[in-house]
Amino acid sequence: MRALSLNLAVLFCLTMNAFAAAKPPLDAETTFAKANADYAAGRFPAAIAGYESLVQSRHWNPALFYDLGNAYFRKGDPGRAILNYERALALDPNQAEARTNLELVRDQARALELAPNWMEAHLGFLTRDQYAWLASAAFWGAAAILCGLYFARRRAVVWIFALVLLGAISAGATFAVYQLETGSAGSDLAIVTKKNIQARLATAESAGTVLMLPAGSEIKILSTRGDWSYAVLPNDMRGWIPAPSAERVRL
Repeated sequence: MRALSLNLAVLFCLTMNAFAAAKPPLDAETTFAKANADYAAGRFPAAIAGYESLVQSRHWNPALFYDLGNAYFRKGDPGRAILNYERALALDPNQAEARTNLELVRDQARALELAPNWMEAHLGFLTRDQYAWLASAAFWGAAAILCGLYFARRRAVVWIFALVLLGAISAGATFAVYQLETGSAGSDLAIVTKKNIQARLATAESAGTVLMLPAGSEIKILSTRGDWSYAVLPNDMRGWIPAPSAERVRL
C-alpha cells in the first residue's frame, strides 16, 4: 500500500512537471494583449517588440503576423510590413484584411513581384500544409479501401470507384504540394526588407547592377555565398544581393 502511494505521488509529480514544461515561458495571451494596447496607443516600437517576442517563441498565427505587419507599416517600414503580411497569408491565404493591406503597402512602396506560373495562380485557395493533409488523408483512405477489396469476396463497383477517386485526389494534392514548394511562393520566397537594394552581376559592390529592388520586393533565393544571396528577380533575371537585406517568408 505504501509502495502504491509512493508510485502515485511520483506519477503526480511527473505529470505536474510535464505540464510545467509544456507551459511556454511567456504568457502569450498577455504579451499579445499588451502589444495590441501599445499599438492602439501609438507606441509602435513597443508593439513590434511584443509581437516579435511571440514570433521568436514560435506562437505563430495569421493574426499575429497581420498585426505585426500593421505595426511595421505605421512605423514606416514597408519592407517588413509586406514580409509579415506575406507570412500571414502563407498561413491563411483567405485572410482578406492581410491581402488588402499587402496590396496597399506594395503599391505605395512600388515593390516588385515575382510572376506566378499558371499552376500557382490556380492553387492558391489552399496552403501547402492543407494540400499535404489532403494528400495524406486520401492516400490512407485509398489504402484502407484497397485492403478491404483484397480480402473481400465480392468487389463492389462503388468501392473500386472510391479507390480510384481517392488515388487521384492524393496524386493531385501531392503534385500541388510540389508546385507550391518549388514555385515563386515556395520555401525560397523572400522579401527585400532594406530600401533600394541593387541586385548585382557578382558578389561585389563594384559589380554591375541587374535591377534596383525597392523595399518589399519579392525574390526567390537560390543559394547563399558568404554575405551574398543569389536570387531569381521579378524581371525573370538573376542576380546577387546582400544576404542581410532580405528575409524568407517561411520561418
